[in-house]
Amino acid sequence: MIRLNDILDKVTSYNPGADLNLIRKAYVYCAKVHQGQTRLSGEPYLIHPLETGWILAELRLDVASVVTGLLHDTIEDTLTTHNELEGIFGKEVVMLVDGVTKISKIHFKTKEESQAENFRKMILAMSNDIRVILVKLADRLHNMRTLQYQPESKQRSIARETLDIYAPIANRLGISWIKTELEDLSLRYLNPQLYYDLAGKVAKRKQTRETYVEQVMQIIREKLDEHEIQGEVSGRSKHLYSIYKKMEDRNVDIDQIYDLVAIRVLVDSIRECYEVLGIIHSTWKPIPGRFKDYIAMPKGNMYQSLHTTVIGPDGERMEVQLRTAEMHRVAEAGIAAHWKYKEGKGYDEKDSKRFAWLRQLLEWQQELQDSREFMDTVKIDLFSDEVYVFTPRGDVKDFPKGATPIDFAFSVHTDIGFRCVGAKVNGKLVPLKYELQTGDIVEVITSPHHTPSKDWLKVVKTSKARNKIRSWIRTEERNRSIHLGREICEKDFRRYSQNFAKLQKSGDIRRAAVEFGFTVEDDLMAAIGYGKLTSHQIFSKLFPTEHLEERQERKESRLTKVMERLTGKSASAIQISGIEDVMVRFGKCCNPVPGDDVVGFITRGRGVTVHTRDCTFARESDPERRVDVTWNRAKGSVMPVRIKVSCHDEKGILAHITLAITNSEANIASATVQSTVDKRGVNLFEVEVTDLDHLKRVINQIMKVKGVIQVERLKG
Repeated sequence: MIRLNDILDKVTSYNPGADLNLIRKAYVYCAKVHQGQTRLSGEPYLIHPLETGWILAELRLDVASVVTGLLHDTIEDTLTTHNELEGIFGKEVVMLVDGVTKISKIHFKTKEESQAENFRKMILAMSNDIRVILVKLADRLHNMRTLQYQPESKQRSIARETLDIYAPIANRLGISWIKTELEDLSLRYLNPQLYYDLAGKVAKRKQTRETYVEQVMQIIREKLDEHEIQGEVSGRSKHLYSIYKKMEDRNVDIDQIYDLVAIRVLVDSIRECYEVLGIIHSTWKPIPGRFKDYIAMPKGNMYQSLHTTVIGPDGERMEVQLRTAEMHRVAEAGIAAHWKYKEGKGYDEKDSKRFAWLRQLLEWQQELQDSREFMDTVKIDLFSDEVYVFTPRGDVKDFPKGATPIDFAFSVHTDIGFRCVGAKVNGKLVPLKYELQTGDIVEVITSPHHTPSKDWLKVVKTSKARNKIRSWIRTEERNRSIHLGREICEKDFRRYSQNFAKLQKSGDIRRAAVEFGFTVEDDLMAAIGYGKLTSHQIFSKLFPTEHLEERQERKESRLTKVMERLTGKSASAIQISGIEDVMVRFGKCCNPVPGDDVVGFITRGRGVTVHTRDCTFARESDPERRVDVTWNRAKGSVMPVRIKVSCHDEKGILAHITLAITNSEANIASATVQSTVDKRGVNLFEVEVTDLDHLKRVINQIMKVKGVIQVERLKG
């Protein structure tokens, strides 16, 4: 258990002039306001802020950050007020505590929307002071270390959020040890059987692995001595989550993962990094394509190192990392190693490049009104592996893996992206869907009359390109809908012997728009073009009902009339806001089931199509065509959903899986079974469930079957 003196000693070790009295005062205040509060473990609540403060001290942060770690829950969980805290600890600490606090005064419709909006607030808080997110990471890390005391359902949701958001942020900030621990802890709760299976297998090999690592390290030390190079050599086994990802990516078992050892060599200069690289490659055979030079081309978080994979002793693959001591400090502490704390000055402008990605996030949060869309944008940016390409002038640009020339064009300028018709890579013409490779020299070809294509959304990888293309498409679709709305009104008003153009000039149409809740006339025309309103509804606002008798049959909406000509009625499982008797279809791209957060899209001539809100189609479609839909809980219909079950290829396991499904009161509509060469089974089932909770019960029952590795819902 961490004590106050541990924190004070740690802070003194790297900051001898620190104001320890402020930390002591924060500890006393924290103990007072949290007195009587306990955690789910039964321990005093004070343990959590102490552990958070210790993690921040391990990051070698300033006194204000450590104090914030001690006080970060005071406003949320006690009767403490902003004014009281500011009076005791000052504006800086209050600003940091306020940035970290988890209180949300806004009530959101769904948990997903709340999470997205909270993350958006977190990004905004980071814009004022990056220390806010460092304290938040420390808070989350200790919560993950004690997650076993939470209910199982909460364990999974917190672990999923940690893996989706906090671990990638730690990685983006360059704090590798926090990122690694968060990933391993998340895996422990998201897939406990796999986690403990891996941990057991790694533990069995521990002695053999340690002996091997020591042998390799001794060889490298001797080689350094021969060349009179001073260096520090260390070795380790890779962490469980990275092993798990290798197994997933290569679809193999742990016995077929060979590069489980990483050796690190720290030297005094960049020149010696390359010298040692030559020594390593002359000692062991390098594996082609496995060398990465992050010194010449640093990662976006300014991580620098040389990485190479070689065939080591006994024919085993091993990764070797070469860096200077300063590079190592940055690799471990990340952004915390560069944050220059000065009274009222913030960070050193010399390090501004390190914060470029953060400024990019801030621009996106201002541009994107939809919280979920912003969340999707952030995930793309945080998760991406990077490739490095050159402009014709020799400047280096980094992109997520799989990026295309279109991404490159938008990175140069938005107008270049809009006008992009082709590209040359290394002097040769390539298709726009070509995936950029590290070292490519890219030149964009433009045309002044060219415009973006909706198909580009299928191939671009960067958030900037995706957002700009979406924005352009929405603007174009809106313009077309405005034009169509005017045409419909002009045509229908003539049937009532009214001149639509005169009504526009007189201001009558604008007044009608206001009555319908629109700020400008174009919004009203767009609504008609999209099929959300009819010209009849506008006419009835402007004229007495006697003018409409001859057209009484037009009272029904244009969309509803179209639907009546189609077979089928509204799906009983779905209720549509403001529309009745409309044919409803369910998107085959996402297969929604009752309980999913869903949205409907008006499709001309085909009714309303229902998608899950996180479906790619839903995210990329025009928001003007969306309608609110809800599940009709009174209806007990069943919905088909596809699941993929990965398991060990063992005798009788398929029978146990199907029994688990039927015991969960779910019908199996179809099944496909396949064995792989590495003794694994891949089983695809289409099961019929009543709602999302039913599906979760089915998945949980399957996960309990011995030999099952993973169960996932397929949405495509």
